[in-house]
Amino acid sequence: MTTPYNHTDYRFWHPMAHPNEWAEREPLRIVKGDGLYIWDDKGRKMLDGFAGLWCVNVGHNRPEVKAAIAKQMDELAYYQLFDGVSHPMAEALSNRLIQMTQQEDMRRVLYGMGGSDGVETALKVARQYWILQGKPQRTRFISLKNAYHGVHMGGTSVSGLPIYRLNYGPMLEGCTQIESPWQYRNPWNCDDPDTLGKLVAEQLEREILYYGPDTVAAFIAEPVQGAGGVIVPPANFWPLVREICDKYGVLLIADEVVTGFGRSGAMFGSRGWGVKPDIMVFAKALTAGYVPLSATVLNQRIEAAYLDNRDARGLLMTGFTYGGHPLACAAGLAVLDIVEQENLPANAAHQGEYLLGQLLPFESRFRSVGNVRGKGLMLALDLVEDKASKRSLAPDNGLAFRIAEAARDAGAVVRPVGPKLVLAPPLTIDKAGCDTLVMALQTAFEKEDR
Repeated sequence: MTTPYNHTDYRFWHPMAHPNEWAEREPLRIVKGDGLYIWDDKGRKMLDGFAGLWCVNVGHNRPEVKAAIAKQMDELAYYQLFDGVSHPMAEALSNRLIQMTQQEDMRRVLYGMGGSDGVETALKVARQYWILQGKPQRTRFISLKNAYHGVHMGGTSVSGLPIYRLNYGPMLEGCTQIESPWQYRNPWNCDDPDTLGKLVAEQLEREILYYGPDTVAAFIAEPVQGAGGVIVPPANFWPLVREICDKYGVLLIADEVVTGFGRSGAMFGSRGWGVKPDIMVFAKALTAGYVPLSATVLNQRIEAAYLDNRDARGLLMTGFTYGGHPLACAAGLAVLDIVEQENLPANAAHQGEYLLGQLLPFESRFRSVGNVRGKGLMLALDLVEDKASKRSLAPDNGLAFRIAEAARDAGAVVRPVGPKLVLAPPLTIDKAGCDTLVMALQTAFEKEDR
């Protein structure tokens, strides 16, 4: 028998919410996970349609990952990487990452504990790179509107979602955002993808010229914008961005925290667009969420700047107590084995195409579904008040949350993000799992979107 809910049963606050919002509302308590499925404390079995938080790409309860963690626990549970100290797992994982990113000319790894750490490290390294190049005035960062780059002060400053900055200003100076390459909503009302890609790329170039190329350190973006609503850019956008960054010497940072290791249907999101970044940030899928870890990976250009230096300007005065944690690195190595051996990026592309095809009819079937979009196993249903104007649901409407709750009763967990429903199931999902997701959403919409 389920114990009645009491809001004093636990003392932590939920991230990304007002504490009072959950004062009387019962949380979704997850007590078990196995494969594609999770169970709550009421005994409901639900397909994990969000892979934890974009991260449990290999599925829950994988014996290979658990065995790797247990083996490492018996050998060395923890040691740090400061002051020339090392351990075999950190070495092995860094070598593996560099081997996997040879195509991008990557050379060095800096570890952290999560995506926010990884982005913060990337921003610091970008600024330090220009100091090493004798151009300390190159401090500015340009990013996209609707971007999410973590919750540290630097990542919050380059994020393009104002709500994340609302109560924490003033932010880092010298951070500006340009429009997102978003076909469904953009200020040009442009429906043609090639034209839109050029328009946003031209805006990036104008932004660089406005402030002066000698002031710009880097452009940072997610290959597919995640928390902003699964915004898939036109195919020409990232190649154009790379051209512009090369033209003005600007570093290109790919925030691969969500897209890395297969989520968007390619091993790396930027690789899917045929682009080599200067810095890549990995987390989430790096260990599939089994143990926290991030890796900021630097290319040959940046490595050379440090190796050519012989003074204090090259001191890497950044790092984390648990960065490169032995248990996390062991988990990461086991996860990457699964990603490669089971070819999960290809499965994400295949199953994602099928899932998107099954969901697209929702645009005509349900009154509040304005747009369905996705790439690989990143998908979103955009809920609107009016399809003609594309006006989003009011913040207090609550429909997305009600549909998400109804979907749980129907056997699947999806994530409500403002007026959107976002799907990102494990990359191990099959056609039957996709059908389970679609049926749960269909049942929920039929109940709530009347």
